[in-house]
Amino acid sequence: MQVILLDKVVNLGNLGDVVRVKDGYARNFLIPNRMARRATQAAVAEFEVKRADLEKAAAEKLAAAQAQGEKLNGLTVQISQKAGVDGRLFGSVTNADVAEALSKQGFQLEKSQVRMPAGPIKTTGEHPINVSLHTDVTVELTVSVQGEHA
Repeated sequence: MQVILLDKVVNLGNLGDVVRVKDGYARNFLIPNRMARRATQAAVAEFEVKRADLEKAAAEKLAAAQAQGEKLNGLTVQISQKAGVDGRLFGSVTNADVAEALSKQGFQLEKSQVRMPAGPIKTTGEHPINVSLHTDVTVELTVSVQGEHA
């Protein structure tokens, strides 16, 4: 299926590109999330009329993400969890826990934006993680996990 991208999509293309993707990917992900639209003659003509507005909105999103990224870059997030005497946690610290801790500090993030390269954190100490605010903006934070002894 050929679609027009209404937003930048990683490993696919930029705003306005007409790309061929598998039918299921278009129907189940791109079109419902308003990232793309079926590339018919009428849709292409309508897109060209709205292109300037869409590019302006995309630039504003990118600028907002970069501004938030400046505030987040290098930040250390404190999280306390129950832990044993050897420093292993009972349970783990997930991306949802990190997103919740950041929301308490005033940053509105979805848990899907928090990327943990080594998976959930299972030990106390400081661990680097990435936060993807936009397809072009990724910042690195440090999660400091303190253990609460039961």
